[in-house]
Amino acid sequence: MTDIVKFKQVEDKIITIRDQSVILDSDVADLYGVETKRINEAVKNNPEKFLEGYILQLTDKEKNEVVENFDHLKVKFSPSLPKAFTEKGLYMLATILKSPAAIQTTIAIVETFTKVRNLSQKINELTTVSDKESQKKLMQSSGELITELLDPEIETIDTETSIELNLAVLKFKHTIKKGTKK
Repeated sequence: MTDIVKFKQVEDKIITIRDQSVILDSDVADLYGVETKRINEAVKNNPEKFLEGYILQLTDKEKNEVVENFDHLKVKFSPSLPKAFTEKGLYMLATILKSPAAIQTTIAIVETFTKVRNLSQKINELTTVSDKESQKKLMQSSGELITELLDPEIETIDTETSIELNLAVLKFKHTIKKGTKK
């Protein structure tokens, strides 16, 4: 299959609405290679699978914020308010869409959400760990997650991660050294 969805494609579509990481229905449709109305039909035909908190119906204000902050012109000209799928909603959608492309897309979405959540947890944990060896391990695993999110197929010879804690402000720097593996 040549059109496998990459992590970066999924990560670029994840936005935050009401303090939740979500993907808009139009972006889900793009990832699955279908029209937005097909995604919304799947939801409408399977209401028992989409409990409260699985999908957010955006308000007019949220729609305008999405258009302004996330460059979603398709949403701007849509006559209806977009829906936003939470991670749980995307899992449920995966139980409905069954084509080979849908399965590959679902895998990419699930993996990306998992990696983003793991990275967030590791960064939060770094602020509480004082043991230098534990910090080093957390920084290294965080750097590996960042590399995987950016491009899982990148060949690296080395990575370097450093963290600065400055008056409760976390600065995170990750450097990837490209080259051929020896």
